[in-house]
Amino acid sequence: MSLKELRRQFLEYLEIEKNRSPKTIENYDRYLRRFSKLAGIEKPQDITAEAVRSYRIKLNRISGADGEPLKKQTQLYHLIALRSFLKYLAKRDIKSLTPEKVELGKAPSRELEVIEHDELERLLGAPKGDTLTALRDRALLELFFSTGLRVSELAQLSRDSINLKRDEFSVRGKGDKIRIVFLSERARDALQKYLDKRGDVDEALFVHFKKGTSIKNSTELRLTPRSIQRLVKKCALQAGISKKITPHGLRHAFATDLLRNGADLRSVQQLLGHAQITTTQIYTHVTDKALREIHKKYHSRNLKT
Repeated sequence: MSLKELRRQFLEYLEIEKNRSPKTIENYDRYLRRFSKLAGIEKPQDITAEAVRSYRIKLNRISGADGEPLKKQTQLYHLIALRSFLKYLAKRDIKSLTPEKVELGKAPSRELEVIEHDELERLLGAPKGDTLTALRDRALLELFFSTGLRVSELAQLSRDSINLKRDEFSVRGKGDKIRIVFLSERARDALQKYLDKRGDVDEALFVHFKKGTSIKNSTELRLTPRSIQRLVKKCALQAGISKKITPHGLRHAFATDLLRNGADLRSVQQLLGHAQITTTQIYTHVTDKALREIHKKYHSRNLKT
């Protein structure tokens, strides 16, 4: 059987049996197509350790859509996809390279650009006035900071999924896993004011508006993740913040705020919906400032200078 046909069956396996998201399947398809092209392989038995080594070198030297070399993290995603594909072949007893022969290596450290407290307050206060647009933007920003939702999760929210009486609701995240998130008082009040002024019956929580108070005459009212990204960027500019502010940056702010105020890493992991604790650990270095202050306050206080 050809590699092309096996790739198709593997993607169907991810969709049906593993219940992976459409985006994940799309990415795996792209990564495996690139492997076939760069490695010049058409049959599974032709995947060898040497072929993978040559592929890794080529992967490190090609450029992405922006003309820049592929980031190390992106290269790692390519190898993860290849390894998953090889595991699938092994499960079906199809002769090919052993998955363990593909070494993933250490993931590069991720740099986090932390939003400072004063910047966060300015951002949350950027939407001014009582127009529907301003109320929507304020509610959206407060909800981001209160829950730590991913932008895709926030975009999918519907009005009936939010329980303003209980200050909590469930959200379906990566891997189709459901978790509970909680509303702060500020987020609840902002959402209530926004929903009270909505005059439409559309089920989406966050929707497009025309200038003024009218809703667009369209069946596609729901804000997309991309439009939410633009909205956050616009509010950051209004707040006079020069650094890059993104929805994911607000997710970072949510996590670091919890850690700085004493939350344990396991709890933050659950609130963020991370499958692995190692993913959550990228946030721990931002608490170094608090640890430094503790060290300065309590260490060697009895020694004479």
